[in-house]
Amino acid sequence: MGTERGRVRRRRLLLAAGALAALAAGIALGAGGGDEPGTTPQSAATPAPTAASTPRPEPVDRLSLAQQVGRMVILRFAGTAAPGYVTEALRRRRVAGVILFGDNVVDQAQTQALTATVREASSDLEPLICVDQEGGEVRILPWAPPERSAPEQQASGLVREDAVAAGHALDAAGVNVTLAPVADVPSAGSVLAGRAFTSDPDAAAAAIGEAVAGWHEGGVATTVKHFPGLGGATVNTDDGPATIDRTRAELRDDLTPFETAVGAGTEFVMVSHATYPALDGEYIASQSPAIVDGLLRDELGYDGVVMTDSLEAAAVQAVADVEEAAVASAQAGVDVILTTGRGSYTRVFRALLARARQDANFRERVRTAAARVLAAQSSRDG
Repeated sequence: MGTERGRVRRRRLLLAAGALAALAAGIALGAGGGDEPGTTPQSAATPAPTAASTPRPEPVDRLSLAQQVGRMVILRFAGTAAPGYVTEALRRRRVAGVILFGDNVVDQAQTQALTATVREASSDLEPLICVDQEGGEVRILPWAPPERSAPEQQASGLVREDAVAAGHALDAAGVNVTLAPVADVPSAGSVLAGRAFTSDPDAAAAAIGEAVAGWHEGGVATTVKHFPGLGGATVNTDDGPATIDRTRAELRDDLTPFETAVGAGTEFVMVSHATYPALDGEYIASQSPAIVDGLLRDELGYDGVVMTDSLEAAAVQAVADVEEAAVASAQAGVDVILTTGRGSYTRVFRALLARARQDANFRERVRTAAARVLAAQSSRDG
């Protein structure tokens, strides 16, 4: 895994972008919602189509319903080796990938061995292997760049160079998704001040564009966060509920870096767990159709993969348990549920699958999400 592999992956990613819309379209699953590929019920009064008239199934329709649900979940595990339940879930295509934390990594050699195990278990699908690698103190791989924090990168004018170096280092370790860069525009007292590039929206947008381009040049997919902006938060949503009391006009400035990221081709956008009364007075952002489907999809024109922040965040737990939160996020238009707590993956997977079996509209939502994630995985298969 090196520079050339990263370039090949990036080229395939760009080629896959044109196919994404086709993946998201196609034949909806039937009302029966069977768990095996091709189990759409057929009326007895309707003659079976001939081989010549049968359309080729979309890649997503070759997956069972359980496997489609699996495309919507990323899990976390403890320790420096992947447990059996993780490799089994990957083998059965019941999870899209993993997120690594500090207890999962020791050095580059051990991390390479771990990520190789994850890939081998995934067989013909490239798993999403994610880390928080923003820079400065927020670096899961401590030997890898960026050594500078985001504000230091922006002040030095080396945002792109740092991202390229970091991308090469992550790619060499077998990591293919960074949960970065931070696109928030912090105000005075913001909890994100030390992690965001700058409080100037236009300068932040320029830095985001450089960062996304740099990570891509290094061979790693980006996850721009935390939509629609956590710059006004004084509490980290990991620690408690947060409300962003900014007007719609003020939030327009917050969106500037995200608009740049969408134009730069970020593969993933992470949606926050804060509440934005000016946008939706009822739901936190990760559960808000107005924010995910309305603002991000319709207004900003984003058709990539939308991911939640950690589902175990205190801001989520204040409004719902993980099962309820996962279903609510999926209904709002989120494609990937990020689970980081002990036992959360199984609870989330079962909740999504149960709802999909019961609800035809939810099954179609699962299918659309799975198609987006499958395209992202296929494009990273190098």
